[in-house]
This record gives sequence, structure tokens and C-alpha cells, in this order.
Amino acid sequence: QEQLVESGGGLVQPGGSLRLSCAASGFTFDSYRMTWVRQAPGKGLEWVSDIMSSGGTTYYADSVKGRFTISRDNAKNTLYLQMNGLKPEDTAVYYCAPIYYRVPLYWGQGTQVTVPS
Repeated sequence: QEQLVESGGGLVQPGGSLRLSCAASGFTFDSYRMTWVRQAPGKGLEWVSDIMSSGGTTYYADSVKGRFTISRDNAKNTLYLQMNGLKPEDTAVYYCAPIYYRVPLYWGQGTQVTVPS
């Protein structure tokens, strides 16, 4: 059964850093483009970043470009999001998902990131 487990969230002061992880199981992780999306309180889903299956190509939303870095370790079936220079507007629940023809296939439970103002 497909499973995604996000971890690494927490409370961090503005300007701080966090590294999120997404442990995948039950599907062929290295065959899929992967994405990070987030949902701030009272708002819809916001796309954050994508990484191709090989890890060679990455994409970022303008709001996080230059501050966040997506990566993956296909040997460990794990996706990462290194977040530096965190801002209060980064406060959200962060989710990972595999992408197939631009459609997220399934989701984990998410991990909460809180950056107080």
C-alpha cells in the first residue's frame, strides 16, 4: 500500500531553517516526479517545488526560490525540502506527493511548519 510520511516540521524563528523529509513506500519512488505543496491556515493548497524522478531537474515557486532546496535520495525512497531564511508567510502544513501527468497521486499526513511574526 502506498504511504508517504512527512516529518521535520516545527516552530522556528524568522530567518531560521528546517529540513523536511518525506519517506515513501509501497510504490516505485524513483519512477515518479515528486512535489511539495503547502496549505496555510484558512487558505488553499499552494505549490512549492517539484523534482524530476532522477533528481536532475527542479522547479520552485517564486515565493520560495533562492531560499528552499528540494532534493531526493532514491536509494532511501526519501524526498527532502531544505528551507532556509524562513518567513512568517511560510507557516503552513507541508505535504509531499508523487506526480503523474501533473496530478498528485496520493498524500501523506503533512508536517506543520510555524514561523511566528
